[in-house]
Amino acid sequence: MPSGFKISTRKWLGMSSCSWEMGQLHHYPGEETRLEMDKFPYVALSKTYNTNAQVPDSAGTATAYLCGVKANEGTVGVSAATQRTQCNTTAGNEVTSILRWAKDAGKSVGIVTTTRVNHATPSAAYAHSADRDWYSDNEMPPEALSQGCKDIAYQLMHNIKDIEVIMGGGRKYMFPKNKTDVEYEMDEKSRGTRLDGLNLINIWKSFKPRHKHSHYVWNRTELLSLDPYTVDYLLGLFEPGDLQYELNRNNVTDPSLSEMVEIAIKILKKNPKGFFLLVEGGRIDHGHHEGKAKLALHETVEMDRAIGKAGILTSVEDTLTVVTADHSHVFTFGGYTPRGNSIFGLAPMVSDTDKKPFTSILYGNGPGYKVVGGERENVSMVDYAHNNYQAQSAVPLRYETHGGEDVAVFAKGPMAHLLHGVHEQNYIPHVMGYAACIGANQDHCASASSAGGPSPGPLLLLLALLPLGILF
Repeated sequence: MPSGFKISTRKWLGMSSCSWEMGQLHHYPGEETRLEMDKFPYVALSKTYNTNAQVPDSAGTATAYLCGVKANEGTVGVSAATQRTQCNTTAGNEVTSILRWAKDAGKSVGIVTTTRVNHATPSAAYAHSADRDWYSDNEMPPEALSQGCKDIAYQLMHNIKDIEVIMGGGRKYMFPKNKTDVEYEMDEKSRGTRLDGLNLINIWKSFKPRHKHSHYVWNRTELLSLDPYTVDYLLGLFEPGDLQYELNRNNVTDPSLSEMVEIAIKILKKNPKGFFLLVEGGRIDHGHHEGKAKLALHETVEMDRAIGKAGILTSVEDTLTVVTADHSHVFTFGGYTPRGNSIFGLAPMVSDTDKKPFTSILYGNGPGYKVVGGERENVSMVDYAHNNYQAQSAVPLRYETHGGEDVAVFAKGPMAHLLHGVHEQNYIPHVMGYAACIGANQDHCASASSAGGPSPGPLLLLLALLPLGILF
């Protein structure tokens, strides 16, 4: 049985647009380029709706693909009996994740994300919260605090105390209110947020056995100086909030997603019982919300590099790798562009209505809606290839929304054939648990073992949040 590795992408961007971007970065036309996830032999579709939302949010979807239960939008690690913001509906409605199942089975576990480690997707792996926005107690209403609910950062350190690898952003939520950040000393927004005065980094350190090698790092230099084969526990928090976009990343202070994945796997794979690793390319989602397709697509390319690195470091013989997204975005590209056309370029014709050019990449809604002189903006008058260009949208919104389409699920390794066809999103962790003989359904494991079958191995869940495109 596989040990398990899950990689999740978070938003579906249109796979072809990502593969073209990857190909064009290597000076090919792009259309024929295959992403690492394109090479996976099994493909399925996942229905992403929340119990109370046709178009989902990332908290309810994370609960589905990590805990195996669909949930209400905005809630993490709880069933649909919990109502968002209502602390008193939490108790008794907590649900456990595949990360917990793996840990209970003796496997090593890890979380790697480009967002805050207490953001919606990673938090569903360890927390139970009526609101995804309760990053620290500073963001919680007095009523919730008085009723005994704990913030997500607190839960990260206390619910599952022996998570071997945690890497991402979210440093400010670990420190007392107004404590100066180690990297951005003059930035007030980067200062600590905690009202309870706790230093969660020190608490994390105190929970680790003295005979184990535990390391807290806050920059890339410290991270890369470690020998992962001698590290037992690693906490890496590289930004006060989310990590920088890959296109803006400081390669001295901030590691890339693929670098974090490589180190995580090398630490986790030392366990002979296997491991579970959740990897999230979460800033793909953020780029789309901002209408900045170039940022989102470059995040996706880096996610695909991480998938490739994971493939090199693991074996398809004993590792189940799943790549998916939590939801899609209202992102599209078209316009009858010719072969080799820049993915960020113009369509070959102008609109037959307003006689103006348009880019091949567009959004259904978002901040790219612009009217100049009572007409649609003429994009030939702006730098539409700029990293921060906001692609035109049909409806004006400050932030672009998610989409409601099914998203792809790519799988390889033991039991990967169980991921085919169209499934509810909460089916995914049950397949992974079945494959690794963890969680509730283990009746088949004893018979496999007595018949001389393989022992449980690693599990990789890669979340590549792309609109209609990449699931990692």
